[in-house]
Amino acid sequence: MQRGFALLDRKYLRENQELVVRAVALKNESVDIDAYYAKDTERRAALQEMETLQAEANKANKAISEKKKAGEDASGAIAAMKEVSGRVKGLKAKASELETEVDALYLRIPNIPHESAPEGGEENNETVRTWGEPVDPDFEVLPHWEIGEDLGIFHPERASRMSGSGFSVLSGGGARLERALINWFLDLHLEQGYTEFNIPFLANRAAMTGTGQLPKLEDDMYLCAEDDLFLIPTAEVTITNIHMKETLNLADLPLKYTAVSPCFRREAGAAGRDTRGLIRMHQFLKVEMVKFVDPETSWDELESLTANAEELLQKLNLPYRVLSLATGDLSFAASKCYDLEVYSPGVKTWLEVSSCSIFLDFQARRSGIRFKGDGRKGFVHTINGSGLALPRIMVAIMENYQTADGRIRIPEVLVPYMGGAEFIQ
Repeated sequence: MQRGFALLDRKYLRENQELVVRAVALKNESVDIDAYYAKDTERRAALQEMETLQAEANKANKAISEKKKAGEDASGAIAAMKEVSGRVKGLKAKASELETEVDALYLRIPNIPHESAPEGGEENNETVRTWGEPVDPDFEVLPHWEIGEDLGIFHPERASRMSGSGFSVLSGGGARLERALINWFLDLHLEQGYTEFNIPFLANRAAMTGTGQLPKLEDDMYLCAEDDLFLIPTAEVTITNIHMKETLNLADLPLKYTAVSPCFRREAGAAGRDTRGLIRMHQFLKVEMVKFVDPETSWDELESLTANAEELLQKLNLPYRVLSLATGDLSFAASKCYDLEVYSPGVKTWLEVSSCSIFLDFQARRSGIRFKGDGRKGFVHTINGSGLALPRIMVAIMENYQTADGRIRIPEVLVPYMGGAEFIQ
């Protein structure tokens, strides 16, 4: 795969204005990109004029000093100097104000989609490959919320009474199944070469800005206002920022990290869609994979991380497909993304269970994560993906492993994690 555009610094933006403007359009972002370029041009002009005037001021200072040494009247030169100094002060204030405005707009400029990403909206997502065949059994498969309530392991009304919609209460075999999945996911990721972390579930503005959630998605986040800390929407935020403002040794790359965390999202999908059950939640658990990689190998590392997530689905024997997301469906920070979708016969639809994304140096530049070694230096590339999001995997198991007599069979790989139990009943 060809390399994508990586260097979204000011110089790159100036030299590739047409490309950047097109990227904003392809991603359907609302940033006023024309205002960014106009204000940046004005800021640079102010700085250039200030430098010119500062040079004049230096010459005037020298002339004043020479006149004083010669016993000559320097009042005219001093008056001129004061005028120049006043203009410099005004330009400095103007440049500072423009810098603030430019910075605010800069943080809203999205990463540039890779050329291999299909153009268009969600309807243009391309199926890259499939695994397994979706099967509709010869009996009526109940949606997960129905069989979950029948078995007494899913309690939506209790969750709603204490927290409102978008939250869940699982008990007994349901709670244990979720815990089994978490432990198995993490154990398999360790076998795949990842290092497990226990990370904070609250993050400051710098961390949230670094991974691209702020400023764009602030209204979708849960904020603890008194401390100005955000409940993380994904472990991606705090895993990635483990190396905030650090320089990594090139010889140590790739670094492969994993962690489980709760995820908190105020916006849980489109209004009116998937309001029942576990599909769209304000709070859910997820195991995350994050890589810090050499820019020269980052595209291969994306494929490798995606394969790691796929291995989980294959061992669970869940039919899935891999989609390459179209530009209008890419996240703000991603340059390319593969979505892994599992088929669930109860709700009769494909459910996204992992998004495997490459950000090139977009996040690293915002978080200050560099590398050096072998005569090279720069910003690392970051890659992440869910391995996996728990609620929808629970849905897929409850519906794909449902039996005609109203039980849920346990996937073989999870039986040891379930104390040897083969069914939830």
